[in-house]
Amino acid sequence: MVSPIRTVLISFTLVTSAAWAQSSTPPVTPINDVQRGSMVTIEGTVDRILDTDEFRIRDSSGSIRVDIGYPNFVPVAVGETVRVTGFVDRDLFKEIYAREIIHADGKVSHLQRRD
Repeated sequence: MVSPIRTVLISFTLVTSAAWAQSSTPPVTPINDVQRGSMVTIEGTVDRILDTDEFRIRDSSGSIRVDIGYPNFVPVAVGETVRVTGFVDRDLFKEIYAREIIHADGKVSHLQRRD
């Protein structure tokens, strides 16, 4: 038989772990608010595939190019809703160098980059 104190401790640990996981989820930044040189998470609909390693994503505030980097191939489809975490390039035209893509079904694509 499990003691009531042990049950409470196990329950507390599970709730605390779940709360921590939710609190560690980065906030979603509207595309028009992304700042050059920062790490961001955006969410939107894939507007078009530009190349084997680039696509454009759109939300209600605007759109931006997402570069997933060689040797990756675009793991999304036009019309798909995704969440992208990555680094915003410092160049004239804003572009995100993606590190991770989370698909609507929960699947996570971790992207490898070559320097």
